[in-house]
Parts: sequence; C-alpha cells; structure tokens
Amino acid sequence: MGTVRRPGSYVCGIDAAMDVIGGKWKVLILWALDERTLRFGELRRQVPGVTEKVLASHLRELERDGIVRRDEHAEVPPRVEYSLTPRGAALNEALGPLGAWGRENVLRDAASGAASG
Repeated sequence: MGTVRRPGSYVCGIDAAMDVIGGKWKVLILWALDERTLRFGELRRQVPGVTEKVLASHLRELERDGIVRRDEHAEVPPRVEYSLTPRGAALNEALGPLGAWGRENVLRDAASGAASG
C-alpha cells in the first residue's frame, strides 16, 4: 500500500511528509505505537486529550497512507489492534532527530525559562 497523494503539488519531501503526519495528534499516535501494538482504548489513553472521533479519523488516514496496520480478530467481542507498518517504523526513525531537536531547543529552553521566572 502506498501513500495516498493529497490534492495539490508538493514542493519538497518535507512537504510530502508533513502531509502524512500533519495535525495535532498523528505524531503522538506514532510515538505511542512505537512502543507496542495497542487496542483503540489503550491508544486513546496513551494520547490524552484526543477525542474518539479524531483518533478514529487519524488512524484511518494513517492506515490509508500505509503507516499503521489495523488487525481485526474474529472474536466476541471483536478485538482490533493497531501497530506500525515497516513504513511507519521508518517514519518514526526519521522523526527521532526532530524529537531530539525539540528536547534540546524547546523543552530545555522552557525549563530554564520556568526556573529563572
């Protein structure tokens, strides 16, 4: 499954990647799924503040883009689990340096500002 191209043309690779991970919650979903496979309720608890509607929508988009895999188990009650695809794992690896930059340049500055304030 390939990434679904969205309307408009991309200027560069970062533009294309941001189209896949854009929004407030998608990177947090990816971060949570990097640890392990999760059921919907578990994932919702790992991403505090996200509504069920938005989480379901983002999971569908990430699944359509080949980032997240949805596994339905034929059980009663039904069990659905979400995990990263190899493409999703590669995306998380690519986001690692961005997270390091945020820790170094934003979180550290916020902590030092709070300490001096």
